[in-house]
Amino acid sequence: MPTSRPMPAIGPSCHELRINDGNTTFRIIYYVDPEAVVILEVFLKKTRTTPKQTIDVARKRLRAYRRAVQEESREN
Repeated sequence: MPTSRPMPAIGPSCHELRINDGNTTFRIIYYVDPEAVVILEVFLKKTRTTPKQTIDVARKRLRAYRRAVQEESREN
């Protein structure tokens, strides 16, 4: 069964879903918004720690999503 844990290093309402498939562990970093669930990154986990580059990419995508939502709300 997949398990999920909070990822406050990326931002509030961000989580990491862990999916084990045989000898491989997949991770999905996602953000829960009232209107959507946003997939920020998907990767294979090979060490205990989440790579810094993966965290940076997820943060960047979260910022881009939030900007897009703000721009859309201003237009409406």
